Amino acid sequence: MTGSPAQGIRTVLHPVSDLAAAKAVYAALLGVPPENDSPYYVGFVVGGQRIGLVPGGGPQGMTSPVAYWHVPDIEAKLAEVTAAGATVKEPVRDVGGGRRVATVTDPDGNVLGLIQDR
Repeated sequence: MTGSPAQGIRTVLHPVSDLAAAKAVYAALLGVPPENDSPYYVGFVVGGQRIGLVPGGGPQGMTSPVAYWHVPDIEAKLAEVTAAGATVKEPVRDVGGGRRVATVTDPDGNVLGLIQDR
């Protein structure tokens, strides 16, 4: 099967119940302060990876960490994975700064994230 290639997992979002406590733990683990620090999202960048903390699972209602595959064309990749059997969980949406995200579930219900930076 051929299609648009993924660029790898470079973003992982973690739902957290206590943002301040989680921020302290992840800062200690990663050895860097957060790059983004707001009441609705705390984001770290280390080694080319983005690690995000989302209080209460955010508007998407995450209940476990979600790995986001970076892709050059999110619409094309969404079409490819749904044609292959994935189900759209959260359609493509702009989350600011030209970044677009979507999530799908695989046949076993695992959530897979797609992200496109402009």
